[in-house]
Amino acid sequence: MSKESEYTPPKVWKWDSESGGKWASINRPVAGSTHDKVLPVGKHPLQLYSLATPNGVKVTVMLEELLALGHTGAEYDAHLIKIGDGEQFSSGFVEVNPNSKIPAMLDRSTEAPIRVFESGSILMYLAEKFGALMPTDPMKRTECFNWLFWQMGSAPYLGGGFGHFYAYAPVKIEYCIDRFAMEAKRQLDVLDQHLANNEYFCGDEYSIADIAIWPWYGNLVLGRLYDASEFLDAASYKNVLRWATQIGERPAVQRGRMVNRTFGEPSEQLHERHDASDFENNTQDKIG
Repeated sequence: MSKESEYTPPKVWKWDSESGGKWASINRPVAGSTHDKVLPVGKHPLQLYSLATPNGVKVTVMLEELLALGHTGAEYDAHLIKIGDGEQFSSGFVEVNPNSKIPAMLDRSTEAPIRVFESGSILMYLAEKFGALMPTDPMKRTECFNWLFWQMGSAPYLGGGFGHFYAYAPVKIEYCIDRFAMEAKRQLDVLDQHLANNEYFCGDEYSIADIAIWPWYGNLVLGRLYDASEFLDAASYKNVLRWATQIGERPAVQRGRMVNRTFGEPSEQLHERHDASDFENNTQDKIG
């Protein structure tokens, strides 16, 4: 390993300037809103405010899967939140999610609107609300939660750890990339060993555990995340690749991946979604 320049932490850390890198403008050491702006409200009970990052994709896939199962109450409006422009710091967004992170959702089907934030919380809320995509058998239900919370605890090492230092940091630091690449590969091996004996994360039952894990680790092995598949030899995790391909072929997953997407191929983008017909009309050229 090459010798890195020595750094001595100050006694008290102070935020003197942005840290640099692609997403520097969205990071700050304080919470709360920076400007006043009311969130838009569409015609459906469920109002989603998001962007098609892996965490955002979890929720749009969940909603599209519920609709595919015939749960018409899962109709939703998906409003685009441009995090690069700081829209997550508006007063309206902070009212829904004081943590200023996407995705955030309002359920307006109740007497008083219910706010739901954190992607895992949204998945559980929707699964319980519609009685779908979460096992009822106690053993399988617990296994589902095991893997759901595994994803919540593990993905920050993949995203904020490996993804940041490998893809976005203004300076490539060998120690950081080595440290988080090792952890990303360890996590892939955890998944691969489990999927060697299971079709899905809850055995033979597709669930919110799969929906939570796929946008991160599925897209990684499919070569869609951080342009890092070759670097991590991600395709060598054959069981994860089999699972990721299988999930990716689901029509609801393909639709969910498009919603609030503003990057990649134009045909794969649907900046906002207000009706199922938006997929056919693909109004993305007229929005945002």
